[in-house]
Amino acid sequence: MLSPAVIETTVRAALLEDAPWGDITSEALIPASATATAELVAREAGVFSGGAVFSAAFTLTDDRVEVDVRVIDGARFAPGEVLAVVTGPARAILTAERIGLNFVQRMSGIATVTAAYADAVAGTGVRIADTRKTTPGLRAFERHAVRSGGGANHRHSLSDAVMAKDNHLAVLTRSGLSVTEAILDAKTRLPHTAHIEVEVDRLDQIEAVLAAGIGTIMLDNFTLADLRTGVLQVAGRATVEASGGVTLDTVRAIAETGVDVISVGALTHSARALDLGLDVRIDEA
Repeated sequence: MLSPAVIETTVRAALLEDAPWGDITSEALIPASATATAELVAREAGVFSGGAVFSAAFTLTDDRVEVDVRVIDGARFAPGEVLAVVTGPARAILTAERIGLNFVQRMSGIATVTAAYADAVAGTGVRIADTRKTTPGLRAFERHAVRSGGGANHRHSLSDAVMAKDNHLAVLTRSGLSVTEAILDAKTRLPHTAHIEVEVDRLDQIEAVLAAGIGTIMLDNFTLADLRTGVLQVAGRATVEASGGVTLDTVRAIAETGVDVISVGALTHSARALDLGLDVRIDEA
């Protein structure tokens, strides 16, 4: 998802937003001939993500800037570690500084939170997945960060898979069809390759949904006891996803109920930006 074209389009838009008519501060204070060296330094421990995006902020500002990213996406780092070194025209480095930092701090924050969840379920075989609760326009960036942290991606968009939630089923069943009949009827209008996931919020809904031959069933806001019962009831007939109010304090217990996937909206909607700094030194004028 995070292709070079996507990076360039989004980073160019961010640079234009930040300096629509140029960086008047740098142009007024910094000689055009000045060069600089800047180090991206970790102020706290974390998991890195967004190296290509960070680089693009500088090279799209001025192609004379060189960026040496010293860690790969997914690498864990300690406070004080130098993650990247930027060299080139001082004006360009100062102009791109905030945009480069905004992206890499946000993405590394998501990667770090995701890694904490992945570590919490280690050994269970459960996948930690993101959701569509992403920043509009930045989904590819945030979902790349989830993968950097050891998580997995859910469907990328509404176009990728069928996911019937309670509101969908309420509309479908108004026609008088049962849940099973409604899903089977919907399947006649889908290509055979389409994956179907259905959300349930009670144990007594499971059999009717499974009878339609779906691929994934989401057990939403179930108690731990009901999750264990639900997994036994599904008995391998579909992938079982748990969702709803998952936290770092509860994710291990949820994983141990036997579910296959745990989706966590907090990976993207609540991750804080990691504390990374860009230490700039003007070399010459």
